[in-house]
Amino acid sequence: MDIAYHDTEWGMPVHEDRVLFEFLILEGAQAGLSWSTILKKRTEYQRAFDGFDPRVVARYRAAKTRELLANPGIVRNRLKIAASIQNANAFLRVQKEFGSFDAYVWRFVGGSPVQSRRKTMADVPARNGLSDALSLDLRKRGFNFVGSTICYAFMQAVGMVNDHLVDCPRHAICASLARG
Repeated sequence: MDIAYHDTEWGMPVHEDRVLFEFLILEGAQAGLSWSTILKKRTEYQRAFDGFDPRVVARYRAAKTRELLANPGIVRNRLKIAASIQNANAFLRVQKEFGSFDAYVWRFVGGSPVQSRRKTMADVPARNGLSDALSLDLRKRGFNFVGSTICYAFMQAVGMVNDHLVDCPRHAICASLARG
């Protein structure tokens, strides 16, 4: 599962708001856990969170929260579930202000993926100045579970940062998409 995700999805530039919302929620859910755990639960997350439609998630109330907390197919953490609902509402406000979440988030990298030239996994940071700035701005806008490390993982996942190692075939593929 992890290899297939890496080879088909991780680091590919994403510009669809629903997918950006999905990754924002999944990265927050991953905090303190392995990404492999989240990938195994991803299909159930998609079902449980109504296809990650932020308009639907924003309307979740106590009964839906109880349903999610009882669902063994997702991470049953009250704070993370509450943050997902809170983030859906903040996401909708950002869409209204910027026209799309895509327009908002990609401006942190000037609209084009940052191309790293990392040779080893030890060279890949857990956060950087861009993720610090994104995290700070998201929190000011009412988002939760969006610390700098979560934001950097989000930026990697949605292709805002190409952190495939230079000897990985995916590095060149993702770099060519940036020039696209």
